[in-house]
Amino acid sequence: MLTARRLTLCCLGFLALLLAALAIGVSFGSGEVSLADLWNQGLSERHQAILFQIRVPRVLVAALLGGALSIAGVSFQALLRNPLADPYVLGVSGGASIGGVVALTLIELPALAALIPQPLVVPLFAFAGALGALVLIERIATVGGRLTVYTVLLTGAIFNAFSAALIYFIQSVASLEELHAIVFYLMGRVREMPMDWIGLLAVAILIPATLLFSHGRAFNALSTGEEGATQLGVDTERLKRRTFILGALLTGIAVAMAGLIGFVGLVVPHLLRLWLGPDHRLLLPVSFLGGAAFLVLADTLARTLTAPNELPVGVVTALVGGPFFLLLLRRRGASHGF
Repeated sequence: MLTARRLTLCCLGFLALLLAALAIGVSFGSGEVSLADLWNQGLSERHQAILFQIRVPRVLVAALLGGALSIAGVSFQALLRNPLADPYVLGVSGGASIGGVVALTLIELPALAALIPQPLVVPLFAFAGALGALVLIERIATVGGRLTVYTVLLTGAIFNAFSAALIYFIQSVASLEELHAIVFYLMGRVREMPMDWIGLLAVAILIPATLLFSHGRAFNALSTGEEGATQLGVDTERLKRRTFILGALLTGIAVAMAGLIGFVGLVVPHLLRLWLGPDHRLLLPVSFLGGAAFLVLADTLARTLTAPNELPVGVVTALVGGPFFLLLLRRRGASHGF
């Protein structure tokens, strides 16, 4: 049984974990500067620029995106009643990827540069693609005023396959430089950004995340099935629609800002579910904090493992998440006797 004391202690514990991950992320990198230098002997202007204009913004962006992907994963797992669901399963990531790839092929156009600052071109196009996919999938999956979960899942899978085919076509006709940019975008990469932009990103993520936090009790009821949740007083249609829209928005924001970063929304929620139990009133907030810490640490590894070169963070999360996903499938299969 969840008590206020347990909820508080768990959230404080994972907040401490996130703060430790942020400190590690700021301390390590390809530049010759660390937090120890700041305390021991101070920093030159160049080192201050590395620390406060590159590393600090980057770890903050990684934390926000990791939290967004993780809580989207928890929400979709509750919606589909399947612990192996992840934020990319419902198709919105495919729309965001198309938008981002199209932007990368058009980014050098003078007319586009006159309308949109270059750093915003890819995120804006990707987010527009995510919104378009969200509207399309929601319209197709709504039958008789009801949002059918399995129709959403099937539509999302088909849309992701269509998106992949369209992206492959764009890659086949892109120039070598555009192809390089597209490949690295699709592998996922956290980028630093100005602090005022980070503030806007935080607002854009924390509002839908907070709304999902408020549905923890309803998600618990939904785990008994739609009929059982209805008998417990839950408006299941409203809950399904809100979960799909809010989770899809968080996924779209993450893909728009950093490309495809896999397994964060699968690995973190499932580990925490095994450790802390299935109560969504606890699982939602700690997953946000745990996902934030996980992506900060993964991005730190991406920056340092092959320094001065840099790995796409999606490669690091896949190397961790891929074997874990196979382990989950094996355990799930064993529990069902096949």
